[in-house]
Amino acid sequence: MDSIELGRSGLRVGKVCLGTMTFGEQVDEPTAFAILDRALERGLHFIDTAEMYAVPARRETFGATETILGRWFAARPGARQRITLATKIAGPARGMDWIRGGAADVTPADIAAACDDSLKRLQTDVIDLYQIHWPVRNVPMFGALYFDPANERVVSSIADQLQALQRLMQAGKVRAIGLSNETPWGVAEFVRLADSMGLPRIATVQNPYALVNRVVDNGLDEVMFRSSVSLLAYSPLGFGTLTGKYDGLSPADAPKDLGRLARFDSMKKQRWARPETLAAARRYNALARDHGLTPTQLALAFCYRSWRVASTIIGVTTVAQLDENLDAYGVQLSPDVLAAIDRIRWEIRDPAQ
Repeated sequence: MDSIELGRSGLRVGKVCLGTMTFGEQVDEPTAFAILDRALERGLHFIDTAEMYAVPARRETFGATETILGRWFAARPGARQRITLATKIAGPARGMDWIRGGAADVTPADIAAACDDSLKRLQTDVIDLYQIHWPVRNVPMFGALYFDPANERVVSSIADQLQALQRLMQAGKVRAIGLSNETPWGVAEFVRLADSMGLPRIATVQNPYALVNRVVDNGLDEVMFRSSVSLLAYSPLGFGTLTGKYDGLSPADAPKDLGRLARFDSMKKQRWARPETLAAARRYNALARDHGLTPTQLALAFCYRSWRVASTIIGVTTVAQLDENLDAYGVQLSPDVLAAIDRIRWEIRDPAQ
């Protein structure tokens, strides 16, 4: 697998990353171990997790995914040294009162404590890439469209956050830092303040990027290119909509074992399950079949080969899904297919944004 440097961090990772948010909810520990073993066997050495996982977020599963990973590292001597490990501190709690008491801020002290807790759960001395899961400040995200000044509030500044992250790096607990679910302004401001104040630069931003969500193309791509910040693309299969399994039915009518959109009521209300998203996904899935590809191959090849994407985060629940996703790395899309993708995009305009 090809490798790439994340930003200017010096960290080199594979072009495919294993996302683990299903571990501890959809995926039990033995299955998670089997997936991780297979990933390592196939040369996948980049793993992403977060303190709030498993997903859907629940009090009972907070930290469960990191705990499973920590147990896997403990049971596989030498595995940690072969892995580039990324995790995330949750942003303001968004109604999750089990995360820092539901606080509307993430303070420097919170960042320090959360990092220590993640290190313990992961059973490691250092986190290779430590990310802020969503912005501390007021910002539209997770499918919201518009910035609303009425939601402004006093929270820890970006400079405060960078200084807290710098202390973690100086202590040897973190090697590089990044953001997630960020806006073009947010990425640019983190970079500007780091450069002007002599603070650590962000290496990455982890945002959704998929055939049904190309918001990154609308300005964030230029910011990343000019600022040397790498994109970690999540949900490249649009929560399963781009695999074709929802082509003949809606998530509300699908068997529970079909996938997360069918299994969890909370996810049926999210952007990926919108009727317009499902309709767009079906058009892309049909395009794939018309060109002798599976929907999964088309969706993943689109991300794997995009100049915008440093590494694509795949989420799986079985070893077979992992193999299918990794096998798609060799797929090349013809100019005709890429042109057809863009024609569909102009007609649907990112329904899952």
